[in-house]
Amino acid sequence: MGWMKDETGLGKTEANFVPLTPLSHLRRAVQVFPDRLANVYGNHRKTYVEYYERCTRFASALVKMGVQPGDVVATLLPNIPAQCEASFGVPASGAVLNTINTRLDASTVGYIFDHGEAKVVLADTSLLPLVQASIEKMEGPAPTIIEVADPQAGFPPSGDYIEYEDFIAGGDADFDWIMPEDEWESLALNYTSGTTGRPKGVVYHHRGAYLMTMGTVVSWRLTLHPVYLTIVPLFHCNGWNHTWMMPVLGGTVVCCRDITAKNVFDAIADEGVTHMGGAPIVLNALVNSPAEDRREFDHVVETYTAGAPPAPATLAKIEELGFNITHVYGLTETYGHVTECYWKGGDWDNMSTAEVAARKSQQGVAFPMMEPVIVRDSEHNPVPMDGTTQGEITIRGNSVMKGYLKNPEATEEAFKGGYFNSGDIAVQHPDSYIQIADRAKDIIISGGENISSVEVEGVLMAHPDVLLAAVVAKNDEKWGEVPCAFVELKPGATATDKDLIAFSRETLAGFKAPKHVLFQELPKTSTGKIQKFELRKIANGY
Repeated sequence: MGWMKDETGLGKTEANFVPLTPLSHLRRAVQVFPDRLANVYGNHRKTYVEYYERCTRFASALVKMGVQPGDVVATLLPNIPAQCEASFGVPASGAVLNTINTRLDASTVGYIFDHGEAKVVLADTSLLPLVQASIEKMEGPAPTIIEVADPQAGFPPSGDYIEYEDFIAGGDADFDWIMPEDEWESLALNYTSGTTGRPKGVVYHHRGAYLMTMGTVVSWRLTLHPVYLTIVPLFHCNGWNHTWMMPVLGGTVVCCRDITAKNVFDAIADEGVTHMGGAPIVLNALVNSPAEDRREFDHVVETYTAGAPPAPATLAKIEELGFNITHVYGLTETYGHVTECYWKGGDWDNMSTAEVAARKSQQGVAFPMMEPVIVRDSEHNPVPMDGTTQGEITIRGNSVMKGYLKNPEATEEAFKGGYFNSGDIAVQHPDSYIQIADRAKDIIISGGENISSVEVEGVLMAHPDVLLAAVVAKNDEKWGEVPCAFVELKPGATATDKDLIAFSRETLAGFKAPKHVLFQELPKTSTGKIQKFELRKIANGY
């Protein structure tokens, strides 16, 4: 087998080794699918030729203003075309893309500007006050502001900054993209939610994003010309990398600025949306939408859902509306989804509605660009695949981050034992499918017994009056902790705390049933995740 070794003269050359990068997808698409629609947002409808030119002019304009390879270009934008164009235009200039959560406070955004050393920020007109307040919180040099106006959404240019359309008009259409010399070069910088302290900067590389796009094509069973609706915020794990993926198949990205049930149904009916993603709260909104917000459509919409496990009751109802749900799982540190509840067919197709929903609530198995996902104990040993023994989800593969920016200690801790340690508690079933029990910090320990908040939430969500439910630990003198439920009722519903406690006791062991039920709107992140840290404060009076 000596002929396989490089020392015999066989090795990498310009002909047989090109660094993997998602930028290659758009450069190919403009040749293969030049007249296909690439990007849609109301009256903004761009073919691949037009899309490529806009991204190219953007990259050129950044270089002309002095942006150097390795510099950080930040964005504070909703799901609008400029955010899609930044996905290609920023790295094509050699810079690193930093998409920032638009719902963060000024102090946190200012910290991110400082920590990432952003040279430029693209900001939606509606978010200029946030950007200005954030810059006032900075200690280092302020980024240059490029304003992105959105007249069709009611946000004309303010006139205070150079506007995005004018900015890219100054770029050259024949600019030669700055492609990575090494696929390990940094592509994007994404910040964690920072619920337990300052957010950490997660660094993505070109190779990981490229392989994420290819793995998703396989796992989602995609074929040519899908139409993808941007429900997942494009600042969240770079929209799960879907914007980078769509040019592979000559697909269309339909931008959705305001996520409402009506806008989702309209996009499906008017634009022929075939694929979308969204947190369980989005599915819940569709299920509970009034009849006047719904539209008829004659095809199945393939839908990824991630975040907290969807309640079986929600999964059962959403599929009746024409959506096929695939549950996926991942983190900011893994570029988004890296496991899927792959539907095996066969005997699975003969399950009852309740059994199907229960199966689809699992997080499943690894995407093809990843190594098998393993649930391990505190000593980094795999737990038995018995569906009962709990451990931590650990991940390794090509779509794992480079590490945390300027934080070697956190990076080392995250990679202990040769895997990325997620912090999510799960079991692994005999067929290797993983199923989240809870975040480590969300486990409720009552009288020495572990209670999964997810399990309790699933039971409460099955009550016909319940719109949303979240369960957290409440301090208790006798038991240490007891489950405390926060509930949003459906309009007109009349269920009381006693009703819901009694209902949960019909299914759950007595110690698992909530001891307290509070009715209020649940605080949520921009990606639809319920902010349990806020609920814990309320439950415990601080």
